[in-house]
Amino acid sequence: MAYFDAASAAPLHPVARQALLASLDEGWADPARLYREGRRARMLLDAAREAAAEAVGCRPDELVFTPSGTRAVHSGIAGALAGRRRVGRHLIVSAVEHSSVLHSAEVHRADGGPVTEVAVDRAGAVSPSSYAEALRPDTALACLQSANHEVGTAQPVAEVAGICRAAGVPLLVDAAQSLAWAPVEGDWSLLTASAHKWGGPSGVGLLVVRKGVRFAPQGPADERESGRAAGFENLPAIVAAAASLRAVRARAAEDAARLRELTERIRARVPRLVPEVEVVGDPERRLPGIVTFSCLYVDGETLLHELDRAGFSVSSGSSCTSSTLTPSHVLRAMGVLSEGNIRVSLPPETAEEDVERFLSVLPGVVAGVREKLGAPVSAAGAAAVEGRGDALVVDAVGRRCPIPVIELAKVIGDVPVGGTVRVLADDEAARLDIPAWCEMRGQEYVGEEPADRGSAYVVRRVS
Repeated sequence: MAYFDAASAAPLHPVARQALLASLDEGWADPARLYREGRRARMLLDAAREAAAEAVGCRPDELVFTPSGTRAVHSGIAGALAGRRRVGRHLIVSAVEHSSVLHSAEVHRADGGPVTEVAVDRAGAVSPSSYAEALRPDTALACLQSANHEVGTAQPVAEVAGICRAAGVPLLVDAAQSLAWAPVEGDWSLLTASAHKWGGPSGVGLLVVRKGVRFAPQGPADERESGRAAGFENLPAIVAAAASLRAVRARAAEDAARLRELTERIRARVPRLVPEVEVVGDPERRLPGIVTFSCLYVDGETLLHELDRAGFSVSSGSSCTSSTLTPSHVLRAMGVLSEGNIRVSLPPETAEEDVERFLSVLPGVVAGVREKLGAPVSAAGAAAVEGRGDALVVDAVGRRCPIPVIELAKVIGDVPVGGTVRVLADDEAARLDIPAWCEMRGQEYVGEEPADRGSAYVVRRVS
């Protein structure tokens, strides 16, 4: 089985395993106690903090360990907002932040706090000028990920940090995806990360608060971790997290060069091997191990299952693979195709042979899924088509994407150039996938109109 989902969780690093087992014997005592076992535990905790701080590029007393990366984000945002409440409550986030950041923003908004969501371009990147325009006199905090977890696009953190610093606004950086490769550049104020993203054990996060940043920890007071992370430290996991971070950094340049070659191979060959594919994310400013693409006329959940049966573990941002049946917020913000979405994120030890095998298997898998979805169906199961001539109406209400897009593709040739097709659909993904189909196929997306059932998406044939 080839594991291609390292962006979700990297396999446990051998150094992490060794450190974890060793510290189970040495680091079980309370590091706050003064007796011998406690002093030994404190030495392990201090050494782990120094190693992690060196990798981040901060002072050891600026870094605390949290029970998870999500908890680090929640605590960091809440503490920074509370610490600057005299300035105001305005929060800035990008539209493609990790869900932990966006969930914190939702809680803040529900409590009456104003939130500005900065848009991204089609590659998934923010513009530094957009952050500058979003700043207000009452801005308490800005948040920006160092690199996107779904499409790999690296963000201009250093430029945004400089803009925020000049305005006196702290910037919190979610560095979960990038910290294994390099320190985050720029004059940022707060940083979060998660150990399971670089091969450390799950259940360990990092929260860094620079000296001079106003910060008020929320929740009941606790003497652990400078009062910023309550509860007894999971010392064996912390030691393993710090040891594995140091180990992956030691090989980061070598591993990055190798993974970039493999992902560039996928980016270049998938569109040649599989027709009707959109490779998404910035082609240059990106993480070394992630490549994401979307396939027209494909059910993403079926595609994942078929790839799993073929021996590949990948992930997807398609709506049909989620419990909410809505497209990934990242793909939606980028305005790219969401149906048949596949994210390949390679661990450093990925074998070249596995990548070649994936490229050999993928065309047949996609073709098989497309054949199933495009096969003749009974009249009761097919989308109804009304009208002929210059305008057609496709009734795909009650049918999930990619079916509305498939039905659109079947009939677009039945109207003359200049004619229109109105697709009636109630699947949220259609709002994203029909315009994306037009972009890929060179047709004109006229817009969305209200309809008695669902929405009407109007497409004009131009070629």
